[in-house]
Amino acid sequence: MLRLLPIISLLFISSLHAATRPNVLFVLCDDLRPDALGCYGSKHVKTPHIDRLASEGVRFANTFCTTSLCSPSRASILSGLYAHTHGVTDNFTEYPASMPSFPGILHDSGYATAYFGKYHMGENNDEPRPGFDVFVTHKGQGKYFDTEWNLNGKKREVIKGYYTTVVTDLAMDWLKQQSPDKPWCAFIGHKAPHSFYTPEPKYEHAFDDVRVPYPATAFHLDDKPAWMKQRLYTWHGIYGPLFEWRKKFPDDRPEAVRDFENMVHGYWGTVLSVDDSIARLREWLEETKQLDNTIIVFMGDNGLLEGEHGMVDKRTAHEPSLRIPMVVRYPGLAKASKVVPQQVLTVDVAASMLELCGAPALQKTHGKSWVKLVQSGDPDWRTSWFYHYNYEKQFPYTPNVRAVRTDDWKYIHYPHGDGSPDKHLAELYDLNNDPGETRNLINDPKLAGRVAELQAELTKLMQATGLTAKTDTMPVDQGVKSELPDAKIR
Repeated sequence: MLRLLPIISLLFISSLHAATRPNVLFVLCDDLRPDALGCYGSKHVKTPHIDRLASEGVRFANTFCTTSLCSPSRASILSGLYAHTHGVTDNFTEYPASMPSFPGILHDSGYATAYFGKYHMGENNDEPRPGFDVFVTHKGQGKYFDTEWNLNGKKREVIKGYYTTVVTDLAMDWLKQQSPDKPWCAFIGHKAPHSFYTPEPKYEHAFDDVRVPYPATAFHLDDKPAWMKQRLYTWHGIYGPLFEWRKKFPDDRPEAVRDFENMVHGYWGTVLSVDDSIARLREWLEETKQLDNTIIVFMGDNGLLEGEHGMVDKRTAHEPSLRIPMVVRYPGLAKASKVVPQQVLTVDVAASMLELCGAPALQKTHGKSWVKLVQSGDPDWRTSWFYHYNYEKQFPYTPNVRAVRTDDWKYIHYPHGDGSPDKHLAELYDLNNDPGETRNLINDPKLAGRVAELQAELTKLMQATGLTAKTDTMPVDQGVKSELPDAKIR
């Protein structure tokens, strides 16, 4: 009997640890701009429930994606790695089954794990993925209404209704089945606010009275690389089809701005439903007395250009394309509201979540946990990081991009892809004095030294992740093209 006591004690401690480890509710939006949320300064989009999370937790004021494209960015969030290492460099590549992910590590350390919603790694694969007890997704982008879902590999079913509501229903059905004796990690991947922006009926006219002009920077392109003017009339330009909000295109007439306005209204409308979803999830957590033992993460996967520099979509290294919102509510991280100004990246998420959950750390990561940064400050936190994107033949509107962003400056260049000199004019921005990136300073001779410093910093940062002149492979930039992308992959 005495010999059993140590075993019983260990089992008791293990059970106690499992019961007190925090749950994780991870809500990921698609193409969400920070300024589409009230807590990030939106003048028109009211998001009281997301704002409340920020007012009770941590709002990261300067969060960025390392590749502004859905699949690569999602893979970086899960793995803590840059795209060239995890291998998901476009929207058509599967997340490697052997690649560790933070939900997978949580699963192996005793968490119940589930994924609901848009996964979007492996365009036509809606089957369950490793690391999740339950996996409910769909092929491709899904639809705002009546999406066909693969319900954990058991059956496919069209579920009638609005995507944001349906995915919340699916997640809550699973959450209600969870045992209080085992921590859980629920991942919700919203379609919203990805194109084609379709609000649910109650929000169709929420912004009818709000005028939305083209941004001023759309018309100040003379000091920018030529590809930006060439993009104006394409799928990713302000005079193009605007994700089908403009039926006759290209159209550069002044009155055609109304199509742009309608597009933005539609985008904003989808965000309102996401806020409703957060309200439902929070209410359930409160009712079940799990709110304060649940890490709630609300974030976007990548940024979005809404007319800045004459562009829509993302992919570029300009601020609206890079910036994402991230709000974390968990009293174990911060007991009072806090705004973190330091530069935080998608590759930091995995390490941070694992530390908060007391799970084993990633064996390899390009990111860094922000737990210390939030709780006590981190004097060794980054002051610079690099961004990369590879030209896509399916979406031939953005060049190869290699860029470095410091706290104060940004340098962007556009490799041709075959080792020859850059294809386009580079860009240099003084972010302190020109946060809107209105003046390209690359040809200012007084700043030649600054450019050299940033080029050296870019090289150093890339080398630290295994990217060198020999290993940094990319497609050849074939230039901006006018044809529309295949309808199946839009």
